[in-house]
Amino acid sequence: MTSPVRRAGVFAALSTLSLAVPLAGPAIATGVAAVVLLGAFLVTDVTGPAFEALAYPGDYEDGRLYGLITFVLSAVVLGLLAVGSSMPLSVFVGTVVLVGYGNLAERLVRARTAAGTDADSDTDTNTDSDTDNEIAAVTGFCLVATAAAVAGQAAVYALTNVPIEPRLPTVLFLAASGALLAALLRDAFLIYDDPVVMLSVGLLLWLLAELGPELGAIEIVGALAVTVALGYVSYALDTASIAGMITGILLGLLTVVLGDYNWFVVLIAFFGIGGLSTKFRYTRKEELGVAEENNGARGSGNVLGNAAVAIAAVLGYAASSTALLSISAELFLFAFAGSVATAMSDTLSSEVGSVFETPRLITTLEPVDPGTDGGVTWQGEVAGLLGAAIVAGLSYVLFPVVDPIGAVIIVAAGVAGMTVDSLLGATLEGSVLGNQGVNFLATLAGALVCALLMIPIAVLG
Repeated sequence: MTSPVRRAGVFAALSTLSLAVPLAGPAIATGVAAVVLLGAFLVTDVTGPAFEALAYPGDYEDGRLYGLITFVLSAVVLGLLAVGSSMPLSVFVGTVVLVGYGNLAERLVRARTAAGTDADSDTDTNTDSDTDNEIAAVTGFCLVATAAAVAGQAAVYALTNVPIEPRLPTVLFLAASGALLAALLRDAFLIYDDPVVMLSVGLLLWLLAELGPELGAIEIVGALAVTVALGYVSYALDTASIAGMITGILLGLLTVVLGDYNWFVVLIAFFGIGGLSTKFRYTRKEELGVAEENNGARGSGNVLGNAAVAIAAVLGYAASSTALLSISAELFLFAFAGSVATAMSDTLSSEVGSVFETPRLITTLEPVDPGTDGGVTWQGEVAGLLGAAIVAGLSYVLFPVVDPIGAVIIVAAGVAGMTVDSLLGATLEGSVLGNQGVNFLATLAGALVCALLMIPIAVLG
């Protein structure tokens, strides 16, 4: 057994101690955490078996088990929230075991695939095998983390004599959402940054639990199947990286469960059409030096930059529908449509307009090189208008509340957001903002324009 696997096994076992809160109460659980922390501080012999079993590579330099200490402290923070706030104990336990056992599964898969690669490879580089191994590791993490989170939540319900059957769909939804977010964060951060992952997952699941999704078990499983299948297709077609695929699956799942499949269709239309548009005359884009990296495969930053506002609107819609917010749910729907229309409009404008050699800077109309931030072409503007119209058309068909005037407003919001993107690109991108920041602000502008334009109509109507 390798050292990373051994360490992950110990951390997984320690994560199970989170059950001490519902089993024995906060006082006993606090004592258990204190004993573990004291032991972590006392074990300082870097050559001893205990230190070697628990230490991350960075722990050896200072002779402290900082990885274990921060792991336990982050669990304690979540435990305090569960005891002293509205966070359910099931969310606390589910989150801790999700991280602990998910890590163990990933380490086991990596050790197994690494051994297989070493045995089968005759060269120093094996890109296809590395990619397959990464997919296997992520899959192993997500599957086991989901199962562990389900088991942890179920154990809490059993210990507190609460029937789990009516809560099973929510349990599965929370477990899968937490596993996907954890996998995404582990890709973004250092692989041993468990405290950040644990706290982030716990806070998300707390929010989702408060929103109280009402889908049944079959609907939740169906939503998972659909989003995972489409996510894998996007990866197989090279329109998304592994991290981009995970991000898309998570966002799609939240959209289906907290909105419905109509919301999901609008969002997936952007991902699908936008992803395929990166392939439009890709060779020409490479010649001009404006092609997306990684053969056009979009990463998590790109996906989040374009869809974060849309998902915030979905969360706002769910919160409004459950009376957690007093804002009209319809405004969140139009904010969602406006942000997606902006993302679609901007993506098509960039991907189509970038192949033409006569862009002009939007602020001065001076000719600039292809790919210059803030450069626009009439072909790109027409493509952007078409993209906004596609989202507006889908919204008109799928959402009864969207009438012809609402559809026109969605188109206007998409074009407005696209224009904001170009203006920010010409003025702030590169010096103050990165590309993802520009995308976020542009989609936020589109969402706000759409929602604000609907307020007087809603009042008069």
